Amino acid sequence: MPRLIPSLALALLGALLFGQGVYIHAKAWLAQALLERAFAESIRSGRPTKPWSWADTWPVARIEVKRIGASAIALAGSSGQALAFGPGHLERTAEAGERGVAVYAAHRDTHFRFLRDVVVGDEIDVTRGDGRQFRYRADHSSVVRFDASGIDPATQGHELALSTCWPFDALTPGPERYVLHATLIGTGG
Repeated sequence: MPRLIPSLALALLGALLFGQGVYIHAKAWLAQALLERAFAESIRSGRPTKPWSWADTWPVARIEVKRIGASAIALAGSSGQALAFGPGHLERTAEAGERGVAVYAAHRDTHFRFLRDVVVGDEIDVTRGDGRQFRYRADHSSVVRFDASGIDPATQGHELALSTCWPFDALTPGPERYVLHATLIGTGG
């Protein structure tokens, strides 16, 4: 019997950790479904639409990399609460399509997991909440410290930066960030 207790404790701990992992991914999937609906309503109505009544944020853009079938709805702001549900558009950075750098950040294990598969030359489509569409081309990536990104939000160009934690397969947080840089190549919609 004394040997059974440690085995049961380990099994319980394993089940709890597994359940937590499933919960995080299920929440991310469900949130994106609700965000899709709110984003479509924002475009239709011309007004920001909250994805659920108690939300303190709203969808501002859809980011797509069609070559790999990736898509995510981004939220206004980059608080930890917003990032739990989707990528966040960093405060005080340009909107997609505007002069400057539009910066979006998300978690590496959910909404920006696809960044590991984006290569230089890939096209990234961003549709804003007002329905305007912009196409960017990935031109390089970098790994930087969280407090030294090198992104100049006041650049005179029309750029996009997608950021997530690095390395992609790490199990714990760290100080490094992966940043995918892209340049505006066209508009539409």
